[in-house]
Amino acid sequence: MSWREEVDGIEQRRAMAQQMGGEEAVGRQHDRGRLTIRERIDALADAGTFREEGPLSGYSELDDTGRLKNFTPANYVLGIADVDGRPCVIGGEDFTQRGGSPTPAGLRKSVYAEDLALRYQLPLIRFLEGGGGSVTGTRGKGGGGARPMGDPVYSRSRFKSIADVMEAVPVVSAAVGAVAGFPAARLAASHFSVMTKGTSQVLVAGPAVVERALGEKLTKEELGGHKVHMRSGVVDNLAHDELDAMRQIRRFLSYLPRNASRLPERASATRPDADPGDRCEEVLLEIVPRERRQVYKMRKVIDAVLDRDSFFEMSALYGRSQITGLARLNGFPVGIFANDPHFYGGSMTADGARKVTRFIQLCDTFHLPIVSFVDEPGFMIGSGAESSGTIRCGVEAINATVRSRVPWVSVIVRKTYGVAAAAHFGPNGQVYCWPSAEGGALPIEGGVAVAFRREIEAAEDPDAKRRELEERLSRGRSPFPRAEAFGVHDLIDPRRTRPVLCDWIELAYPAFESAVRLGEA
Repeated sequence: MSWREEVDGIEQRRAMAQQMGGEEAVGRQHDRGRLTIRERIDALADAGTFREEGPLSGYSELDDTGRLKNFTPANYVLGIADVDGRPCVIGGEDFTQRGGSPTPAGLRKSVYAEDLALRYQLPLIRFLEGGGGSVTGTRGKGGGGARPMGDPVYSRSRFKSIADVMEAVPVVSAAVGAVAGFPAARLAASHFSVMTKGTSQVLVAGPAVVERALGEKLTKEELGGHKVHMRSGVVDNLAHDELDAMRQIRRFLSYLPRNASRLPERASATRPDADPGDRCEEVLLEIVPRERRQVYKMRKVIDAVLDRDSFFEMSALYGRSQITGLARLNGFPVGIFANDPHFYGGSMTADGARKVTRFIQLCDTFHLPIVSFVDEPGFMIGSGAESSGTIRCGVEAINATVRSRVPWVSVIVRKTYGVAAAAHFGPNGQVYCWPSAEGGALPIEGGVAVAFRREIEAAEDPDAKRRELEERLSRGRSPFPRAEAFGVHDLIDPRRTRPVLCDWIELAYPAFESAVRLGEA
């Protein structure tokens, strides 16, 4: 006796699941300028590699004879696929059904996503589009009443696996539509997040809930569009469209290991496009102006020193006085931390400190050596800085630095002043400085204002006296005494920064690799 009838039932359900919410619902999704979840997975994954988990999850409708009449699939698609040859767990809401608000089977699959990544120690990629829970519950189509309110008393918190996966594997989330409630929390619980411009919003609650609770009448875009969250720090990067979001996801993952027990992979130094480690850039000799009040482009320094076109910046519009991103140095993946003197002179704000803390923790989790380009005038000052708790946030950044276990190398490009400078130098780190380097307890301008206040006030021309004192003291801030006292490992020609750092990582990485394998780092 054959089992063909049951096998046919399997294939029927598989075929119906591919239709998601139906042709009309899929058409509406496309009209909004958005892909379906299955199209997203197909576009991101290497062709033919997606292996779906729970493809028959959903709700069957049978006729009086027990034959399949209709099948409504779970509105969460989950599985394992290769992304640039690397296996990853990929999942996301199916917005063509219930606007992404979970059905019973959809909820189970979404909760299982983190467990799946933990089980196989694979990177987790989430496509987020949905409003989380609904007051109508998680009723399936034709499926009786809502489930009981809340979970059983013995249930494990959903956030336990979400927290665990952040310590174990790279977690990436893309907001590709309106994301609210629990999906928004998932997006925040990521090592890298990206949202699409104009077609996605991230919200704790949508406009109707906000208006009812607070009387604020705002659109989704006004509440949680990219203009809000590129500066709030909730989302790291902005994508032009969904395909750009996928490109950024691939790029981010290319610097990271498969999981936290492995090391990032070095790009081959013998490949045809490899950037020579002895490359010197003439522009670095004059990139820092002699006039101390003039600014320069720190990203030009980064691009000139790191492997060409390898810098992938994260959170560029949040905490803008600090620059963070991933890159390669002689093929080795590294974390980049620098100051941007175009914003507050590079001083560390509360937002900048929070950004740095999170970034150092990312590097520490996934064994990325940190390269720091230092031009730190100190913590941001003033009433706004005090009310935002800058010193508390800044100390957390310093704590992250001194507790980090990865190799550090710091290049003092210009300023190292105040307590904030401590965030730029890791434990037992290598320190180099340029001839433009200067440092101390306070920047010269602030120090003169404090130490010579009475002398300046008593002068016939206070402004001229202040300038005279500042110029005299600035001439004494030479980096040579520090180098001569072995206060830095070397004072270097800026043009030789890349060769010096490439030599450093060739020495530092093998020792670090041994420590990681022995469980000492």
